[in-house]
Amino acid sequence: MVSAIERGGPFGRTSADALAFAEAQGAAPGAEFPGFGPAESSPLGRRARASSAARASFAVALALLAFAAWHGGQAAWLHAKAALGQQLLQRAWHQAQAGGGAAKPWPWADTHPVARLRAPAQNVELLVLAGASGRTLAWGPGHVASSAAPGAPGTSILTGHRDTHFAFLRDVRPGDALDVETAGGTTLRYRVERTLVADHRALRLPADERAATLALVTCYPFDAIDPGTRLRYAVIARADARDQARAQRAPRRRG
Repeated sequence: MVSAIERGGPFGRTSADALAFAEAQGAAPGAEFPGFGPAESSPLGRRARASSAARASFAVALALLAFAAWHGGQAAWLHAKAALGQQLLQRAWHQAQAGGGAAKPWPWADTHPVARLRAPAQNVELLVLAGASGRTLAWGPGHVASSAAPGAPGTSILTGHRDTHFAFLRDVRPGDALDVETAGGTTLRYRVERTLVADHRALRLPADERAATLALVTCYPFDAIDPGTRLRYAVIARADARDQARAQRAPRRRG
């Protein structure tokens, strides 16, 4: 039995109340997905050894940092960093699509874009990064490396921060479309089947290796002040029938 609070459950509860509800349902120890810790490192604090284009991006970064400092506080800094990351990733993504392989968004980056995620109903378009460490999630949603690659058979797990890139998940509903474009140019359309809330120790995601499944995971509640919440919000979607067949013909691979 999956221990989780499905859509229609106590979404108006506080974090403590929701956790108590989850544990009362028999929450058992489960897989804990990485990438939600507060630790992150900024490439903007390192020496820039790049081309003129990279130096121009660095100048934009400094301007955004100055704006964040003026606007005040950690929240402004995180939002500026999230917006900047998606801008810097665009160039690397176009290079990857042109056959350039795993292109780095900045010379000293330890990640690269692996897919483009679109949520048409929410007017959201995001580039997804390889890995789900704290430093990666500061710049964009991340792909959990141990899960199936985006667009491949199996469950592909993407994570993001609830107050920046994945804030739109609170508005996603069953039946909504989610599009995933791979670096090879293939786009699969997924349909949201359900959403759920669970303690991170009890979170269970689909494990069918034959079906192309997408799981978007973030922290919960969305408006929580404490960054260390133990609850997770998950959106589960499966590829449409036509795209499901296409995914099954694709090579089985991990991210």
